[in-house]
Amino acid sequence: MNTYIALLRAVNLAGINRVSMSDLRNVCATLGLQDARTLLQSGNIVFRSKVSSAEKLERLLQDAAAKELSVSTDFFVRSVAEWHAVIAANPFPDEAKTDPGHLLVMALKDAPARSAVAALQSAIKGREVVRANGREAFITYPDGVGHSKLTVKMIEQKLGTRGTARNWNTVLKLAALAVEK
Repeated sequence: MNTYIALLRAVNLAGINRVSMSDLRNVCATLGLQDARTLLQSGNIVFRSKVSSAEKLERLLQDAAAKELSVSTDFFVRSVAEWHAVIAANPFPDEAKTDPGHLLVMALKDAPARSAVAALQSAIKGREVVRANGREAFITYPDGVGHSKLTVKMIEQKLGTRGTARNWNTVLKLAALAVEK
C-alpha cells in the first residue's frame, strides 16, 4: 500500500468549484482509497492506495470528482517519495526559512523544457524568480503573490503545461500529514 498526496487545481476559490473536504474524502473511499485525510480547504488530500500509478490515480480522481461532485478539475498526484524529493530539490532554502508564505511549489502535469522555463523567467516584470525541477516549478514572490503580474495563466502559457501551486508551509504540512499515515 503506497501513500500519495493529491492536489486539486482551482477549487474553493471565490466560490468557484466548491468542494467540501468531507465529500472529497467520501469520493476517495468510494474509489477504495484508504485513510484519506484533507488539509485546508484548498484541495489537498493524503491517502493510501494499492494502485501504483500516480497517473492512473489522477484519472480516477478526476473522473470521480466530475461524476460525484460535479467539479471538472485537474488532480496532481505525487507519491510520498516524490514529495520528499520535491522538498529536497528546493532551490530557495533561504526563502523557505525566512519567507515560506511567498515561496510556492507548482505541481505540473508535464516537465517543462528548459527553454520554456527561461522564456517564463524572461517574461517576468517583477522580482519573482522561477526554477523548475522535473514536474515542479519553484517560485519566489518577494513582494507577495496578490499583486504580482506572474499569474498562473502566464506560468501555464509559458511552460506549456497545467499546474497548481501551494506555498512552502503547505508543502511541509502535507509531508508531515503523509508521514502520520
